[in-house]
Amino acid sequence: MKTNLRILALLCGLLFVATAAASTPDLASALVRNTSEKMLEALEARRSELENQPSLVFDLVENIVVPNFDFERITRFAMGRYWRSADKTQQDALIEEFKQMLVRTYAKALLNYSGQQIEYLPLRPGNREGQVTVRTAVSEAGGPTIPIDYQLYLKDGAWKVYDVAIDGVSLVANYRSSFAAEIRRKGVDGLIATLRERNQGGKSS
Repeated sequence: MKTNLRILALLCGLLFVATAAASTPDLASALVRNTSEKMLEALEARRSELENQPSLVFDLVENIVVPNFDFERITRFAMGRYWRSADKTQQDALIEEFKQMLVRTYAKALLNYSGQQIEYLPLRPGNREGQVTVRTAVSEAGGPTIPIDYQLYLKDGAWKVYDVAIDGVSLVANYRSSFAAEIRRKGVDGLIATLRERNQGGKSS
């Protein structure tokens, strides 16, 4: 996946900020629009502070973004058939390390925001009840428009993100391929070690 597409997609992941449970598809769309505006306003308000101390963005992501993603579901889907071959300790470690890797990438994307325009497209119902696709298109001056679709499902009355598709390419499917290759080479523990090494080294991918 190209870096610029990943940055745009992960930046847009910051749109999913919930201040209250929203259990209908229409409210899911409204939530994306309203909270994205709130998030970008906060970013601009703290721009000088973040420039002086970029590490502050990690707390911003942890507090605002993380609660709105189902990292267990994301990790389980990214692992595919290998999820069941991992024991509970390994599964917990995978969730934590994968979450930290995505959080670091989100944080870097937030710092790199430079005025990309976001268009909100009509909502698409999911294949099952309680699932929706929130569609957006992100454009930058002089650059192409990139369609970004967010897969959400209802969990305990609140919408949770469990996948992001960038220009038709699923984030979960993209990681599923690389995770499977790593597991075939080094096993589940090897994948955990690789993710941990990337996190400790400050890498995002």
